[in-house]
Amino acid sequence: MVAALALHQVAVAYGGGGRVRLKWPNDVLLDGAKLSGILLEAVDDAVVIGFGVNLAHRPENLDRETASFAHAGLGAPDPAAFLSDLADALAYWLGRWRGEGLGVILREWRARAHAVGTPLRTTGADGHQIEGLFEGLDDDGALKLRLADGTIHILHAGDVFLI
Repeated sequence: MVAALALHQVAVAYGGGGRVRLKWPNDVLLDGAKLSGILLEAVDDAVVIGFGVNLAHRPENLDRETASFAHAGLGAPDPAAFLSDLADALAYWLGRWRGEGLGVILREWRARAHAVGTPLRTTGADGHQIEGLFEGLDDDGALKLRLADGTIHILHAGDVFLI
C-alpha cells in the first residue's frame, strides 16, 4: 500500500489529478482503467518492489481496460524523471509508515481508492471467483467485499477486477 500511495502521488503530479484512483491491493487506475501494477516479493529481510507503469503505451486485448499517460491525453512522461519522482515519493511514504504506523497508510489509501460500493470480482489463489461490492479495508489492509446476501467476505490475497 505504501508503494501504491507513492505511485498515486506521482501519477497525480504528472497530470492525472482526480482521475487517478487506487484499486486493492496495488493497482493504480486512470479514468477507471489500469495504469500500473505493483509486484512485491520478500527476499530475506528485504522487499523487492516492481513497478509497471504505462507511460507511452498501453497493452490491449487484456481481461481489463488499460490506460497510459499518453493515451489519456497527458503526454508520455520522461522515464528517468518519472523514476526519480517515484523514488522520492516512495521514500516519503516509507517515512510516514515507519514514523506514523499502518493506520495513516490505510487512511490515506482509503481516501484515494475507488468508491465504496464499486462492483468487484475477486479470484483467489485456488481460482474460486466471488462477486460483491467494495466495502473498504479492514484494519490490517485486507479487502472487505459485501456479498449479495449482505455478509462481508475478507480477502487477504488474490486478483481483483472492477465489473
